[in-house]
Amino acid sequence: MLYIGVDLGTSSVKLLLMDDKGDIKSVVTKEYPLYFPNPGWSEQKPEDWMENLITGIHELLQGQDASLVEGISFGGQMHGLVVLDKNDKVLRPAILWNDGRTQAECDYLNNVIGREKVSSYTANMALTGFTAPKLLWMKKHEPELFARIEKIMLPKDYLAYCLSGVHCTDVSDASGMLLFDVKNRCWSEEMIEIIGIRKEQMAKVYESYEVVGTLTSGMAETLGLPSSVKIIAGAGDNAAGAVGTGTLENGMCSLSLGTSGTIFIATDEFAVDDKNAMHSFAHANGKYHFLGCMLSAASANKWWMDDIVGTKEYAKEQADITELGENNVFFLPYLMGERTPHNNPLARATFIGMTMDTTRAEMTQAVLEGVTFALRDAMEIARGFGVEIKRVRLNGGGAKSPLWCSMVANIMNVKVDKINSEEGPGYGAAILAAVGCGRFASVEDAAAKLIRVVSTTEQDTETVAKYEKKYQYFKRLYPTMKPLWDLQEGK
Repeated sequence: MLYIGVDLGTSSVKLLLMDDKGDIKSVVTKEYPLYFPNPGWSEQKPEDWMENLITGIHELLQGQDASLVEGISFGGQMHGLVVLDKNDKVLRPAILWNDGRTQAECDYLNNVIGREKVSSYTANMALTGFTAPKLLWMKKHEPELFARIEKIMLPKDYLAYCLSGVHCTDVSDASGMLLFDVKNRCWSEEMIEIIGIRKEQMAKVYESYEVVGTLTSGMAETLGLPSSVKIIAGAGDNAAGAVGTGTLENGMCSLSLGTSGTIFIATDEFAVDDKNAMHSFAHANGKYHFLGCMLSAASANKWWMDDIVGTKEYAKEQADITELGENNVFFLPYLMGERTPHNNPLARATFIGMTMDTTRAEMTQAVLEGVTFALRDAMEIARGFGVEIKRVRLNGGGAKSPLWCSMVANIMNVKVDKINSEEGPGYGAAILAAVGCGRFASVEDAAAKLIRVVSTTEQDTETVAKYEKKYQYFKRLYPTMKPLWDLQEGK
């Protein structure tokens, strides 16, 4: 049998076809626009996602026996607000995870309602990327549209609805809405009341591996698939990526160098970081995880390469970088503000330490190092409350760079494992589809049978020591720059 994994990203949707042995038969990527209607805003049209999903599935199945497709599941960009009217029509463009317009709403939730109270309901504090503050923003700035909301959905769940006709979500993605009681894996009635919405507006919650329905007859005809194809709830991109890397056992850690950068730590038991610097979310295997997220990771390198240097030859630009731990140029990677650990939408990207003899290679190196230093900030929080991290599983586009793998190993002082698949959320989604269809007994069973480590990058003691000094310097840059960013914004 065959299983389709849908990875709904910020710049594209990636579709993956996997057989019941875990082998990837086909991969298709379809890009769509990202809109920035105002500084700090970030939106997309859900209709673009669906249009590209349909054309992408047709391409994915070329040369394949479509009758063998048994299930479809999802990994998707988290936190985005998709709102539907009474006819299930999209009311406005989706407000995305990296949108920073809701600082006033977050201040209200954290300071007026109270961070401790919000955290007691949801296990997390309010951040500008989360869904609940977006609803408060709509309530204030678009009251007529807000009054017409019939269903509140997340990006990947809109696709699941279009395929199945079921308003659904899963526990991992719902955890990032600030409307979900993570500990008890259900909607928080207290937060729903605070935001001023109704429980009926929320989708039904499933575990990530559960079947929500089957293809509607109309969608089956459109896609050229049997109407018996099961739609499985899926997971937020980070939890789906963790499934795709086998990051499931208590204490295991994965690190993603995608559009955003994340550090993901699996845990068997529910727990909350008292300072809310790390997110506490439900995992796709029925358990829980800690998550630290920076907003610009591989996207910072893409910006530097594509828009500033003006090249797509990333490997060529990295070829001259050989001296690790020696660079005196630093880069703060806050192109879209920052989440973990600073929670500051006003933070800005900055180069520091350039001289007349600074080279392009040194600036390229600084971008890669700056992202890695910022991810270490999140890792240090986890280490601070007793999590011992000695190795990580790396995924995302940045993981394809051997240089970046070496930087991660030495800056974080961990062993870096690469696994037999680099597809992350798409592969995890396909695995969830196979589990939901009964091909495997559990998510853990599937990971044990399908995922293996194929290479390990180890740290070098001397380079670790050099980078430790550089990291201590990097840590001082944010508090030094913050007053200037505040001044620039008139605070």
